[in-house]
Amino acid sequence: MWTGKKLMSLAGAAILVAVIFVFGVYIGVQLPGENKVVQVLGKRPPASVLENTDFAPFWQAWDLIEQKYVNIGDVKRQDMVYGAISGMLKSLGDPYTVFFPPKENAEFQSEVKGAFEGVGMEVGMRKNIITIIAPLKDSPAEKAGVKAGDKILKIDDHSASDLTLEEAVRYIRGPKGTKVKIIVARDGEESTLTIEIERAVINIPVIDTSSEKSQADADGKLSPENKYKDEAGQNGIYIITLYNFSETSPTQFRMALRNFIISGKSKLILDLRNNPGGYLEAAVDIASWFLPRGDIVVQEDFGKENKEIHRSKGYDIFKNLSMVVLVNEGSASASEILAGALRDHGIAKLIGAKTFGKGSVQELIPITADTSLKVTIAKWLTPNGVSISEKGLDPDISVEFKKEDADKGIDPQMEKAIETLKGIK
Repeated sequence: MWTGKKLMSLAGAAILVAVIFVFGVYIGVQLPGENKVVQVLGKRPPASVLENTDFAPFWQAWDLIEQKYVNIGDVKRQDMVYGAISGMLKSLGDPYTVFFPPKENAEFQSEVKGAFEGVGMEVGMRKNIITIIAPLKDSPAEKAGVKAGDKILKIDDHSASDLTLEEAVRYIRGPKGTKVKIIVARDGEESTLTIEIERAVINIPVIDTSSEKSQADADGKLSPENKYKDEAGQNGIYIITLYNFSETSPTQFRMALRNFIISGKSKLILDLRNNPGGYLEAAVDIASWFLPRGDIVVQEDFGKENKEIHRSKGYDIFKNLSMVVLVNEGSASASEILAGALRDHGIAKLIGAKTFGKGSVQELIPITADTSLKVTIAKWLTPNGVSISEKGLDPDISVEFKKEDADKGIDPQMEKAIETLKGIK
């Protein structure tokens, strides 16, 4: 997930996408296709264009389209420009670098400003397959049975293999009360699954703790979640479940830590499973409760040996804390930053499954008044220099969570976390 503040930080800087339309003189000839475009604007390429870049094939292709395409009279030339830009970005092989034409740009800007109607799940790209990072807790997607790691094959009538990540998001998103049907492939299932989800207003939960009162079901039994809360409490263990890294997460996490201290317990489980991430600043602030001032939380690698180091603010209130962090394939982005920092500094062990591996930073930059470019500008590295986006994070203790476990109301990863902390005196 892009980090909102980072994403918007340089919104005033424009990129001259007109590099595609280099005037013929730069390649030694004036090409026919260029002449057919009556008013070519912005012909001068930016200084960054390499001298040996040959744009002749582009203009030759344009010329052939002008001459031979049967419906050329119905084509808007500016749409051809937008398509050329999208094709250029696709050649980068980065699903998170995307061009937004006017309509898509308006939709994306609406989403950034907080229009939360949809199904409530985070998606990403894994091995060129659109994959569900995690459904949000209590969202329509979660209630419909969507699982982290599900691979999307089809969205309504659209084959997902033909879609970019942003196109898939647009087809999934929609106004409340409408429905979307997705077909997914799930590990452990022999056949595909068809899931219909009714869109709704998404209320994103932030945090839950074992201070919450355990609620029994209609039969007087505790739910699996509350059963583990009780078991943990009886062994001096406190559980904090963080669902995302929103702007309010640092404040709510501070209150959770306050309740942890008041509880008198000395061991902590931080559950980051199915947490798709959020603001980088929130991850740094939360890590600061466990790290001395100046310790590295995460490194941003901008390439060309250019790095920015984000360091702990040094709240560092715990001196002899026994702690584990639960992660899985739905732990991404800021979750991986926090988990990686706590592990690299020896604060906590990671238990569960390999994380998603969404460790990059996107920035939204306007191209024109009504178009923009979301471009990957950096990759995240853990304090020890491990690239999150390359492979994700492997847990120190790997525990599989099988479908049969869920059917039985068993959480083997939580059980292992409790068992591990119980063994620490």
